[in-house]
Amino acid sequence: MATPSTLESVRRARRGVAVAGRGRPGARPPGRRLSSSALTLVLFATPAVLLLLLLNLYPVLYAGQQSLRNGDLVDAGTFVGLQNYATVLTSPEFWHAAWFTVVFTVVGVFGSWIIGLGLALLLRTRVPANGILKVLLLLPWVVPIVVSSTSWNWLVATPQSPLPLVAKALGFGDVLFLADPLLAQITVCVFKVWISFPFMMMMMSSALASVDTTVYEASRVDGASRWKTFRFITLPMISRSTYISWILMTIFCVNDFPTIFLLTGGGPVNSTQTLVVLAYTTVFQNFQTGPGVAIAFLMTIVLVIVSVTLYRQIRKAAIE
Repeated sequence: MATPSTLESVRRARRGVAVAGRGRPGARPPGRRLSSSALTLVLFATPAVLLLLLLNLYPVLYAGQQSLRNGDLVDAGTFVGLQNYATVLTSPEFWHAAWFTVVFTVVGVFGSWIIGLGLALLLRTRVPANGILKVLLLLPWVVPIVVSSTSWNWLVATPQSPLPLVAKALGFGDVLFLADPLLAQITVCVFKVWISFPFMMMMMSSALASVDTTVYEASRVDGASRWKTFRFITLPMISRSTYISWILMTIFCVNDFPTIFLLTGGGPVNSTQTLVVLAYTTVFQNFQTGPGVAIAFLMTIVLVIVSVTLYRQIRKAAIE
């Protein structure tokens, strides 16, 4: 790490070079050199910016005007203003889907984070066959979602599946994990945690690897317990990575369509229907493009608010 005296020497050297450059006859003014560099950057960046606008901004604008019409997938329909948003916000089905989206997201984010952080701390110790264990723990994240959902359907979907048979043998009777609304919600949330904890484990492992080990040595010398070391040293020092992982996992959970659709299809009786599933069924099954796109825009607004809030926490953690 550079010392203050070293940094001051570098600053003086830079000032000296700048003064010498201004004193040479025929030297170009710094302002003109910066303008030329800025112009070059603009010329090189313009094609990429235009391409991004074409690929991202146009679909958003098109979807926005679709949310203001009463059309379907074939006919754009007539302009109805904010009527689609009013219809959506007064629908009990929307608020039920919004409630379950919140539950699904909270359980998915914090459940996977707790398990991922615990496994990341475990893998820092001398565990036998550490490398093989890491590979096995990554499998739920690496395996395609179609394979994972098919496996879970085999485990819980019918009375003849392994887990219902185990539950019946233990005296719980016929437990239908995907036919009972509450059990279906619990199963979907557990499944989300199962496929998401490896991502959190990797994020937390990377954050823990960046922590200076001398801090832990100093805490042991001071007689700090493991819990105090974890609470007052580990958690604050990995807070930036934690907030970043929460932002990413929140976006993953809110926009997660295949996890629920492949496992339950939003059933039974729409008990596991999230906003993204509701938007899909509204547009592609009920052929109501306006309300479906309005749901998607409301989801985007909520995601932006949550992301900005967590990003401010990242900035605070960086300042502290």
